[in-house]
Amino acid sequence: MSLTPQQRVLRARLAAHHLHATRDSREVTRPARQAFLSRFDREVDPDGLLTPAERTRRATQARKAYFTGRSLKASKARSNRKGT
Repeated sequence: MSLTPQQRVLRARLAAHHLHATRDSREVTRPARQAFLSRFDREVDPDGLLTPAERTRRATQARKAYFTGRSLKASKARSNRKGT
């Protein structure tokens, strides 16, 4: 039996609600979050030469730059949609 696109959305939503009702969301997403954040460590210290404190400082700045860039991109997209 094939499902319509709307039925697939509802099935996925049902599964997500069940997952979050039975597990801690932070635990479910922890591996993905760690993988995402570790990319900044690798970006600022690909050879592993920095001290842990310096790597953390630089990775924090790299994360801030990444999210600020995302915010700028979103702001520009909103402006373009408004026609300004």
